[in-house]
Amino acid sequence: MNYMEEALKEAYEGIEKKHGGPFGCVIVKDGKIIGRGHNRVLINHDPTCHGEMEAIRDACKNTSSHDLSGCELYTTAEPCPMCLGAILWANIGKVYYGCNVNDTDNIGFRDDKFYDYLKGDADLLTLEENEREECKRLFDKYIEDKSAVRY
Repeated sequence: MNYMEEALKEAYEGIEKKHGGPFGCVIVKDGKIIGRGHNRVLINHDPTCHGEMEAIRDACKNTSSHDLSGCELYTTAEPCPMCLGAILWANIGKVYYGCNVNDTDNIGFRDDKFYDYLKGDADLLTLEENEREECKRLFDKYIEDKSAVRY
């Protein structure tokens, strides 16, 4: 099976249904697709509904696990920083992508601004520490709870 072809099918479905941009994704484990997704930002009015995020959610639901170790992800475009974060949190070890960041920029998406921010070259957001001691007490309580699930 051509997994990138399946990711492309997801992307085309999203475009045809006007769900969002040309981004589709599948997640594969042991030669079987366990998660599918395409961009649903517009239909869901949710900026986190990128193809990779949707496929990760689907794979986690289908496997009843938040841990996708041993999986591969196929996506029509190089993952943005948000999706890269989710891929890392899900423990996905291999990503195959079609179009790169420059291709994405050429069709009007602004991933480059986020990469610039991460490098310290853009002023998009202000981060400010607040109520650290109270929040540290919360963390201490979590550490004390031996039954708490650790990531």
